[in-house]
Amino acid sequence: MRALFATISVIIVAVLVGYGLLPKPELKSYIPYSYVYFDRDNKLLRISLAKDQRYRVYTPLDQIAPSLIEATILYEDQYFYQHYGVDIGALFRAFWSTYISKGRRIGASTITMQMARLRWGIASNTLSGKVQQIFRAVQLSKFYSKKEIVESYLNLAPYGRNIEGVGAASLILFNKKPSELSLPESLSLAVIPQNPNKRNIISAKGYQQHLLARRNLFKRWLKKYPQDQAKAKFLDLPLSVRAPENLPFLAPHFVDYVANQLSPWQGGYIVTTLDYPKQKALQNQLTAYIKGKAPRGFNNASALLLNYKTMSIEAMVGSADFYNKKIQGQVNGTTAKRSPGSALKPFVYALALDEGLIHPLSLLKDSPQRFGGFTPENYDKRFLGPVSVKDALIKSRNVPAVDLQSQLKKKRFYTFLKEAGVTGLKEEAFYGLALALGGGEVTMLELVALYASLANAGELKTVKYLEASKPKALKNILSKETSFMVLDMLKDNPAPHHPSLFVDTHLKNDIAWKTGTSWAFRDAWAIGVSGDYVLAVWVGNFDGKGNASYIGRSAAGPLLFSMFDFINPKLGWRIEDAFSKYHLNLKKVAVCSATGDLFEKHCKPKVDTWFIPGLSPIKSTNIYRKIPIVKKTGLRACTHEEGITQMKLYEFWSSDFLNLFRQAGISLKTPPPYEKNCAMNQKSTTGINPIISSPQATLEYVIQANTKKGNLIPFKAILDSDATLTHWFIDGRYLGNAPKGKVFIWQATPGTFIVKAVDDLGREMSKKFVVNQIISLAK
Repeated sequence: MRALFATISVIIVAVLVGYGLLPKPELKSYIPYSYVYFDRDNKLLRISLAKDQRYRVYTPLDQIAPSLIEATILYEDQYFYQHYGVDIGALFRAFWSTYISKGRRIGASTITMQMARLRWGIASNTLSGKVQQIFRAVQLSKFYSKKEIVESYLNLAPYGRNIEGVGAASLILFNKKPSELSLPESLSLAVIPQNPNKRNIISAKGYQQHLLARRNLFKRWLKKYPQDQAKAKFLDLPLSVRAPENLPFLAPHFVDYVANQLSPWQGGYIVTTLDYPKQKALQNQLTAYIKGKAPRGFNNASALLLNYKTMSIEAMVGSADFYNKKIQGQVNGTTAKRSPGSALKPFVYALALDEGLIHPLSLLKDSPQRFGGFTPENYDKRFLGPVSVKDALIKSRNVPAVDLQSQLKKKRFYTFLKEAGVTGLKEEAFYGLALALGGGEVTMLELVALYASLANAGELKTVKYLEASKPKALKNILSKETSFMVLDMLKDNPAPHHPSLFVDTHLKNDIAWKTGTSWAFRDAWAIGVSGDYVLAVWVGNFDGKGNASYIGRSAAGPLLFSMFDFINPKLGWRIEDAFSKYHLNLKKVAVCSATGDLFEKHCKPKVDTWFIPGLSPIKSTNIYRKIPIVKKTGLRACTHEEGITQMKLYEFWSSDFLNLFRQAGISLKTPPPYEKNCAMNQKSTTGINPIISSPQATLEYVIQANTKKGNLIPFKAILDSDATLTHWFIDGRYLGNAPKGKVFIWQATPGTFIVKAVDDLGREMSKKFVVNQIISLAK
């Protein structure tokens, strides 16, 4: 009896200490939890392990099936709502049976006491441990409601192996959220925590022990809920359970990407934006494509699908095989920095359109040019000569793109990329004008976000990976008119050879796409906009090893179109229809296809192009002209005389374009020279005035004071087609002349000068420039 009184005294002290002295304990944040990842339709993708290598998913009580809560209380602590954390009567009965009468050991732990044991890791099989458990239970009861205590217990209770809490147990064992549990499943989980090793339903032996315990619990359940007698038949059905090692591990690169954005160990249910059917289809297509191209040395690829309307990532395929160590399969190619090749060129053209430098059919020069110390070359080592903006973009000509980048004044391309969210760029001087050709590195995510801004009428938005989040509109980086014109040009980029593309024209979707090939054939890109989606594909090797077959159009293009075939059924989607809601400030104008300038009656053929009123450089150039030709000599007459001359059509190209056409091997019908007896004032003064290309007004020329060596400045002018000679003047003083296309060299002196170029038909142009002088130090 002394032992009994001693025990009672200890219990009373424990209760008083627990109630009066101990502070409020933390029940949730003290321990790490697992994350549970779902696709947007609640398909389970993965359950992560908590930091302590346990599966533990915190689930609020209102998200747990009431039948599981009731079954747990009925089995573990049927007087849970009547006592203050400790069932005194049960304690005495247990003490008497165990220590006084030396009978069967019986338990007396309440749910609150079990919660205390789990929270503080108390060894409750000793008398001191039991006492500690009691005062901790009283402490919990003081600060927490019954609802809070049972919620915490259900989130910490052991369910076998390394599974803790009903959230993890329900998902792992039954592939259900706790709120979806049936009565048989609730009863099954309720009996496990009392003896999780013996009643392990994953093992054959544990399954039988578990069924026995569940049958006994159901008998008690029917005493309280006799109306559930009809459900007895469901308890005779075999349980379908899953072991932790059979958990899904789907879309691994995407789940890893999402996990890296979240706070570690906080845990919870994460519903992502992933569309698993699309993810699976794109993964299968990509894997099969790489396998089929293996004889050509194709080892790896990545793909990213973004719904630009919602800015949701719906598929992310980081590599051809996540488990293949030879290709570094666990690297996520969609987040890795790579050279984009020419995939950024559309944005150079977009900036030039917004700045009013070009319109879609403006004529550009694809010819050898030097930009400071940079001499860009085209992929094919050839030059096309004069080329339209649209053709230069679609054919991915390097020189015109660099030339346009050099002309940007309102916003430099480097600044644009920084503002558009491209990270990790070095100083601007490091890239120079090579930035448009893939000199910098971007991630596929950054590239897709850029193309999404085109599809969203120039508005840059954040990319979304959680279904509950909303994308943020960051800024307008391009005008809606320019965004449309760029996509409208890219939609005419011919598709790579692909059998499934042969469909009726009215059913075929627009695909505005661009390719990219990095230096030394390390990266092959294809990225496009169609329907609601931006899709990007990359083919290459994560170790940077090049392959001559890694060419954007032929290596990545077919995979892009194959994926678009699956994503977008052929429904006749049109870019023009998609932009109709924006009320664009655009008009169409007829232009001469050969010049890109306003249509003239002698030009053939005529085409329509979009232009922005008041901004796009639409002009008349009068290139096609009828002039009088002497019938007998074929020379150009001073004036038209009926019967002696006849009016014939000729092309009056400026000297720079004329040279380009000749270099490209294109024959032009240029005007013949005038008759010798034509005086200057009798010759035509229509046409284009000379354009002084050197010296430049924006440069300051520097000469050395004590030497003439190197103090030479070249004078050069672009002449109309009918001119043959340039006369040069400085401050009204005649210097000399040079034939068309040739440079005149001037011995420079310091000062500010007005240079004037006059062609042999009397047309002229003037320009101011500055020459400064420095003193050369002797060696």
